[in-house]
Amino acid sequence: MAAAQRIVVENCSIATVDANDTEYPTGHIVIADNRIESLGAGSAPEGLENVVRRVDATGHLVTPGLINTHHHFYQWITRGLATDHNLFNWLVALYPTWARIDEQMVRSAAQGSLAMMARGGVTTAMDHHYVYPKGSGDLSGAIIGAARDMGVRFTLARGSMDRSEKDGGLPPDFAVETLEGALAATEETVKQHHDASFDAMTQVAVAPCSPFSISTELLRQGAELARRLGVRMHTHGSETVEEEKFCHELFGMGPTDYFESTGWLGEDVWMAHCVHMNDSDIAAFARTKTGVAHCPSSNARLAAGIARVPDMLAAGVPVGLGVDGTASNESGELHTELRNALLINRLGAHREAALNARQALRLGTYGGAQVLGRASEIGSLEPGKLADLVLWKLDTLAHASIADPVTALVFGAAAPVTASFVNGRQIVEDGRLLTADEDAIARSTRAEAQRLARISAQA
Repeated sequence: MAAAQRIVVENCSIATVDANDTEYPTGHIVIADNRIESLGAGSAPEGLENVVRRVDATGHLVTPGLINTHHHFYQWITRGLATDHNLFNWLVALYPTWARIDEQMVRSAAQGSLAMMARGGVTTAMDHHYVYPKGSGDLSGAIIGAARDMGVRFTLARGSMDRSEKDGGLPPDFAVETLEGALAATEETVKQHHDASFDAMTQVAVAPCSPFSISTELLRQGAELARRLGVRMHTHGSETVEEEKFCHELFGMGPTDYFESTGWLGEDVWMAHCVHMNDSDIAAFARTKTGVAHCPSSNARLAAGIARVPDMLAAGVPVGLGVDGTASNESGELHTELRNALLINRLGAHREAALNARQALRLGTYGGAQVLGRASEIGSLEPGKLADLVLWKLDTLAHASIADPVTALVFGAAAPVTASFVNGRQIVEDGRLLTADEDAIARSTRAEAQRLARISAQA
């Protein structure tokens, strides 16, 4: 067996986000192949063998890579539309356009979404893709391929919809799958692409879209399918007051009770948003260890409300951060969500005690790993874990006068990423991708956005 090749990162501040929130004002990290071998205060140990590179990280904070727990990549080519709508009206306005996407558009949109996140410190991404128009090509394969080429760790939440306008749902009739077709395609995607290994780069979750676009049977059978295949489950939940009303009118109960009745609470489940949760809802999530993807910017963009994140955390609910689709969060960045999560939650009932800088960083790292079921592998900097880490440059005008580096990262301007490593491989250098041509992606996404707009206008 070949000896491990080592990369040594030195002279940096380190926030490990381990169970004790261990931090080193000046420390080092040793990467051996794709694992963190050691880390600690001061310089790296003398006599390390096979050191192929030393990184002088003076002026930097090193953290675990950011983990995105909710996104819709295809929306990269419909940004800036319906900017003054609530969720339901926004969906009604955009579904007819989204229903005309094809494989080429989806590949380009995935590249744009992934590139924006990766250059901003995301090392693990996810995509909840649920729009599969007939004849549109291999959309799941296009998304997974884009993530593989970008070099990020990735979870595809293979979504589905089978409740269209004729059934009282929101999507157009031609934009949904049949119950049988959705389940079969989801199972095939899991079998073809899911990797259950410790250092997996690609995983797949079963992810029917939302209560107002799927049948009860798709939820029930989707849960059975996921548990038979041993994969995680994801959907939208309790995002708006309109959704709450919809569930009461259609099912005679609120979203959380409805999800529980269909097998959709559990430690293998995470839900996006969870804005409108009462005490009993939060208690149910805590009791079952159901996770939450908190998307503060999207919730604000669509005027959905403020999720009760401090109460969720106090109850023991796993909570991570999500960009959400870029048609409701045009920036497409996760590192700005650290700041937005903290600030928006301070507008809620807990005010200044809602979240602090270190809690916000934990949401974007270890919390995300919990939500994706990968807390033993990623989300904190500890020996034996996978080498997914980011070097944030904090010695420039934007941050240099802030003494505490974690406060600088969370409260300050978006910090430049000097280097980002995924699985021990560097994918970003000085804010630019090493694995893709950003300018080419920009041209491609603009062309595909224009093509989709023309097709939609002609329909």
